[in-house]
Amino acid sequence: MALNLPFLPTRDDDSGIERIDLAEIRPDPEAMALAPGEFALKRQILPLAFDGETLVVAMGSIKSLTDADDLGILANRSIRPVLADPQLIRDRIEEFFLERILAGLPGNEEAAGAAAEIDENTDLADLTKMATETAVVQMVNLIFAQAVRDGASDIHIEPYEKDVKVRYRIDGMLGEMMRPPKRMQNAIISRIKILGEMNIAERRLPQDGRIKVTIAGRAIDIRVSIVPTVFGERCVMRILDKGTAMLGLPELGMQPDTLARFRKVINLPYGIILATGPTGSGKSTSLYASLQEIWKPSTNILTIEDPVEYQVGGIGQIQVRANIGLTFANGLRSIVRQDPDVIMVGEIRDHETAEIAIHAALTGHLVFSTLHTNDAPGAITRLIDMGVEPFLVASSLVGIVAQRLLRRNCPFCSEPFTPTEESLIAVGITAAEAANANFKKGKGCDKCQGSGFKGRQGLYELCTVDENIRRMTVERASSNVIKDYAVEAQGMRTLLGDGKLAILDGRTTAEEVLRVCQREDF
Repeated sequence: MALNLPFLPTRDDDSGIERIDLAEIRPDPEAMALAPGEFALKRQILPLAFDGETLVVAMGSIKSLTDADDLGILANRSIRPVLADPQLIRDRIEEFFLERILAGLPGNEEAAGAAAEIDENTDLADLTKMATETAVVQMVNLIFAQAVRDGASDIHIEPYEKDVKVRYRIDGMLGEMMRPPKRMQNAIISRIKILGEMNIAERRLPQDGRIKVTIAGRAIDIRVSIVPTVFGERCVMRILDKGTAMLGLPELGMQPDTLARFRKVINLPYGIILATGPTGSGKSTSLYASLQEIWKPSTNILTIEDPVEYQVGGIGQIQVRANIGLTFANGLRSIVRQDPDVIMVGEIRDHETAEIAIHAALTGHLVFSTLHTNDAPGAITRLIDMGVEPFLVASSLVGIVAQRLLRRNCPFCSEPFTPTEESLIAVGITAAEAANANFKKGKGCDKCQGSGFKGRQGLYELCTVDENIRRMTVERASSNVIKDYAVEAQGMRTLLGDGKLAILDGRTTAEEVLRVCQREDF
């Protein structure tokens, strides 16, 4: 029987081996069953299908012919090698062999509970040995690789009484991805501690670390936080993917009119520009994009951050080290003496940092920073609540941008649909606006893990500080009064208003906008 495979019109020049398009074929489970999972992972060869009694094996290069022959000996079959994209081979192996690797780990369920008990006196050599076993190393590598491939921002490894869950935060939402055996719990955490240069013998205290890995040719930084719980150590890892973080201003999702106004603000010679919003709303990404926009060879840009999440070329970045006295405030004092034109402070957390940042702005520097407030005008009252004099806030602040991150409809499965009248009323869409709208919703597919959403964009609320807002600031007006003025006089679009435009364009749904916009925004 002839085998119909999607061959590409190229062959290896020396050997004449045909090249196959692995994106167009799903490997046969019966063929894969002939290869031990660890063998396939180590050798990076993939049994694809049967051609009669012959086993078709995909390999990344001609150098793997010996490995393919070894597989033939293991399977007791003749081999027909084909060439394929090495990255696709790796993806298929990780995808299909993960469950088999986990199922094949030594130990039984009765022994699993005993092996997972927390023993503070466990010998360090035993922990190290557990963490360097092949199956554990592969398991941790697979967790990292799948998280990067799926575009996850965080990895959670959560121990419970009888099981361990691995969850990924993708597009802001946590979802369970796998459940390693309970008996692997301590070994996985120990492996992560070794990679993060932490103390693997200490399991009673929280620890932080940092891991640098290269996945599919991309340099990935991983921030690690481990805390003890009643069922073992809980690990949360933040993935800092330099390839996805360095977005330009046009890629953030600002509406054209907001983008034009924001560009005017960031090109002012001095003053404070604040990005506000909850944790994980993209404030740092927006500030990095702003710094890249205004950077030129004649400017000196310095930042102080906790931590430095992404290294940016041409910009001097300082890492806060509170344990040795290098705080935001102390670092900012030193930065001012470094002849900067532009300063970025990772976050204004206290009165002292706010005062120094404001005085830096008043002495001719452009200062970027972040605050945790619900909307843009709320940043003014927040600074005053910190103890900063209102006249200092009024004379230094030039612009505030509040933001949220909104999941976008999946481009592969979104289709026209009719939203409910209640959801349209909730976001303020009128019947006239709905009549001309392009409402869409994702139905769920493999590309978006069935969620109907893929990727995120920002919602933005930009408030520029004019003379009237300065006067209201000195008079200690409430944030609601300032917000009403900005909407009426400046035409400021609120977060909900920005979300409404995204709904009308078919980029997201009303339910998603209501999820990220709080009631105050209505």
